[in-house]
Amino acid sequence: MLSEEMLRKIRAIELRTRHIVTAVLAGQYHSAFKGSGMEFEEVREYFPGDDVRAIDWNVTARMRHPFIKTFREERELTVFLVVDMSASLLFGDGDRVKRDIAAELAAVLALAAIRNQDKVALLLHTDRVEKYIPAGKGPRHVLRVIREILTFDPESKGTDLQPALTFLNRVSRHKALVFLIGDGHITDESLRAATLTARRHDVVAIRLDDPRESEWISAGLIDWIDPETGTRHLVDTSSTAVRNALREKHLAWSAAHERDLRRGGVDPLTLPTHQPYELTLAKFFRQRTARRGK
Repeated sequence: MLSEEMLRKIRAIELRTRHIVTAVLAGQYHSAFKGSGMEFEEVREYFPGDDVRAIDWNVTARMRHPFIKTFREERELTVFLVVDMSASLLFGDGDRVKRDIAAELAAVLALAAIRNQDKVALLLHTDRVEKYIPAGKGPRHVLRVIREILTFDPESKGTDLQPALTFLNRVSRHKALVFLIGDGHITDESLRAATLTARRHDVVAIRLDDPRESEWISAGLIDWIDPETGTRHLVDTSSTAVRNALREKHLAWSAAHERDLRRGGVDPLTLPTHQPYELTLAKFFRQRTARRGK
């Protein structure tokens, strides 16, 4: 049974995210994503002016004159929220860690989806698939999504996106909208898996970026422990050169991360954890709408 404190936390997130969806993101989700899912409808004869890329060559060969495949916009999308539950998501200021923000963000996306009559599935992962909740609708389903992210106790501490994407591609038969929510720790194998997933689905990778991971303060020698591997590093934060080197390394990694995702057909979005994410998310939706309109 959930504690009173956790119930209040879940309720607070629900109320806050419902306000964000209504006041800030109203209508923008639909414009940015609706219609990205298409399903096959029929094959008909080719007419001059049709897109030649839609020609069904098998039918054309049998019938000995051109036929094309036609598609229709799906009435509803399935939205997959793929959320990293590794130990690195527990990084934060104590009162608000990355996992809390991930829960809020997932709630916003889930609420926007169900307002648009879409279905929402939740996939929690570390370096393995930890839990899968099949697609559903309605406010109770959104509450379950929030509760699972906040309260789930994963078996592993590590991060590997590949098993989660392999599982997703197996359970999702039709084109879906996939949100990858985490802090961007991705291996070459995971990047290849994301690229393969993006060939079939519309994939958006949301990276939660805490500025303290790049902007180190001068606090002398720090015994830094990797939360996923337990590896210890002694960092001399009193050195300006060391702090600058850490900052440049993080910025270079961040730029390379976004570049690699775009090359793989994945749409990247970085959300700084020290800023209100709703305005950045709304801007991202508007940019996607503008690109779709071109």
